[in-house]
Amino acid sequence: MRLKTSLLKEPKHKELVSCVGWTTADELFSSSDDHQILKWNLITNEAVQVVRLAEEIYPIDLHWFPKTGGKKQIQAEIFVLTSTDGKFHLVSKTGRVEKSVEAHRGAVLAGRWNYEGTALVTVGEDGQIKIWSKTGMLRSTMVQQGTPVYSVAWGPDSDKILYTSGRQLIIKPLQPSAKVLQWRAHDGIILKVDWNTVNDLILSGGEDCKYKVWDSYGRLLYSAQTHDYPITSVAWAPDGQLFAVGSFNTLRLCDKTGWSYALEKPNTGSVFNIAWSADGTQIAGACGNGHVIFAHIIEQRWEWKNFEITLTKRRSMQVRNVLNDALDILEFRDRVIKASLSQGHLVVVTTLQCYVYSTKNWNTPLIFDLKEGTVSLILQAQRQFLLLDGAGIYLYSYEGRLISSPKFPGMRTDMLNSQTVSLSNDTIAVRDKTDEKVIYLFDALSGKPFGDGKPLVHKMEIMEVALDQFGSSNERKIAIIDKNRDLYITSVRRFGKEQKIIKIGTMVHSMAWNDTINILCGMQNMYFIAWYYPNVVYVDKELLSKTVYEKDASEFGKSPQIVNYVGNQVTIRRVDGSMMHTSISPYPAILHEYVSGSRWDDAVRLCRFVKEQTMWSCLAAMAIAHKDLMTAEVAYAAIGEIDKVQYINMIKDLPSKESRMAHWLLFTGNVQDAEGILIQSGFIYQAIQININLYNWDRALELAVKYRTHVDTVLAYRNKFLEDFQKEESNKRFLQYAEGVEVNWEKIQVKIEMEIAKEREHAATVTGSKSVPLNR
Repeated sequence: MRLKTSLLKEPKHKELVSCVGWTTADELFSSSDDHQILKWNLITNEAVQVVRLAEEIYPIDLHWFPKTGGKKQIQAEIFVLTSTDGKFHLVSKTGRVEKSVEAHRGAVLAGRWNYEGTALVTVGEDGQIKIWSKTGMLRSTMVQQGTPVYSVAWGPDSDKILYTSGRQLIIKPLQPSAKVLQWRAHDGIILKVDWNTVNDLILSGGEDCKYKVWDSYGRLLYSAQTHDYPITSVAWAPDGQLFAVGSFNTLRLCDKTGWSYALEKPNTGSVFNIAWSADGTQIAGACGNGHVIFAHIIEQRWEWKNFEITLTKRRSMQVRNVLNDALDILEFRDRVIKASLSQGHLVVVTTLQCYVYSTKNWNTPLIFDLKEGTVSLILQAQRQFLLLDGAGIYLYSYEGRLISSPKFPGMRTDMLNSQTVSLSNDTIAVRDKTDEKVIYLFDALSGKPFGDGKPLVHKMEIMEVALDQFGSSNERKIAIIDKNRDLYITSVRRFGKEQKIIKIGTMVHSMAWNDTINILCGMQNMYFIAWYYPNVVYVDKELLSKTVYEKDASEFGKSPQIVNYVGNQVTIRRVDGSMMHTSISPYPAILHEYVSGSRWDDAVRLCRFVKEQTMWSCLAAMAIAHKDLMTAEVAYAAIGEIDKVQYINMIKDLPSKESRMAHWLLFTGNVQDAEGILIQSGFIYQAIQININLYNWDRALELAVKYRTHVDTVLAYRNKFLEDFQKEESNKRFLQYAEGVEVNWEKIQVKIEMEIAKEREHAATVTGSKSVPLNR
């Protein structure tokens, strides 16, 4: 990826350009010390004067009223202009100064609307920070300090502000009683800051000639090498994936993690202000020598299997098939904004349309017009793809048909990204920004929430979500990484039961599901991990560690990110931006394939051929999950789990199907479901007995009393248990029933034998067979 810059031969402004701001993707306003505000049209390459300001007004900062929700508003035709005379001015698009407000003593160094357009913050040379209404009425003076405030930015929720104080950065919440966060950020005066709504990261640049990336807790994520000159401007791209940095005769394009994609050295003097177009494809810079510099992003690359696609110009792409070196050129009517290549399709979004190509045919794309708004994210699944813009979430088929558009209360699509939205063939998962512990789960076809409509709630803030891609919707799983960097897995569909969220990893900072098989990989501390069968935690949690592949990841450096996991290859981006690949054994994927097709004999043969404990462990868990006890017995024997082999044999010898099903559920840890099946089938004694075996004494007695049977059995086993441990009875309920119930082991034994005979009789009546395995 790089920048292609353009600069007019002669500057249109006669003096230093202080600030720039986009109105649309092809229209820009600039202001200068020559008192002019110019409107630039990028289609015609013309610049016309909108207004000539009074001689005493030297503009410093310009910021357009935000276009919230992807819809134009009347108020959106206004921008705030700050100036050296201590005033800010509300100026219409036609150049009319609607209002001028005395704001500060000395220059007003910056003015910023919040993201809803409900408030304006200004900062000045006088060290004051003031909050104003959108009509210019003073609401509060938030800060009064002894040093000038050179730059300010709103927090993503518009509930706090970030500002500079000499070499310090300070985050101050709007609530007076809330805690202020302050840290020394640079070795020189900080000149510019920016805070992105999507990734919640902070940029700063200063006179120490460095730019830095911080998280919202003030932790340093990246510090640049010392430049030749002070950093005079920094700006995030709207989607938070890139940022731009300006200095003397320097314009740099960087990844969100800090490393540099491209460096341009235009002859412009210092770049004092940078603005991104709303679609994130173009940059404009306000330059010290009167120029306005324009740059657009080209040579973006997308890779999938044997295809490599490059954005060569604003409106054209090159497709290369690395197998036969065949080249195709794709031309578009409008400028390309976003693209995604996966699942056998290329989805390209321009300023007005969406193009869908099949990798089997590059000549005839499906084209449809887009709704109003700028697309900031494309996600692809096997059957459909998702577009995200400022107005909403839209799910389309690859034939271009709108399938659904899910919504939830307080949804802000401008704050969503690929870490907080996930898509599978049947499910859409969206983490809520207003409460980061909440994930909304939608049925992809209808756009409606699953089940009772209640979202999935985790105990801690969620950083990343990812849906698995294979299997039926009833078995769909979602993996989440929370703020502690713990990795959890849970089912998407709840069926009215309490959701089980189970931890499967710690210190995980990046993850990805395979594109076709439910294998999960992640970067865990300094190791690369592959969970060959994450579902094992719902079947036999003890096997989790035996179904995991682990390898040293030191070659990938510190904090590498997994880009994708396609086939057997995982693509990883190092912190310096370089791409690396690592391969995962193909055998687990083949095992998944055999099991999904119920080819159990082939699965056993594969494990015998590979001779790895991880494969046998996966097969054991898969067989239990699919109720194939014969295969499970073979697999558990291969890994030396003799106690489980014996239990499986016991299950196979049980007389009734209901008992076998109940003990299978017990094996997988579902005690409540096991008990429910037995009670529903009339096997009350068996339900009591499983609670006795698990030492759930209170529940065993509760069932015996409720159904008026085997109270003496429960008391007998309880007494034996206490005698074995040489303890006295202290439970009040057991003491109460012990007074009126006689315990006679001979009578109890007879009753138990009668229950077993009754079960055999039932089994013979229903199936005509004694020992039918669960699914064979």
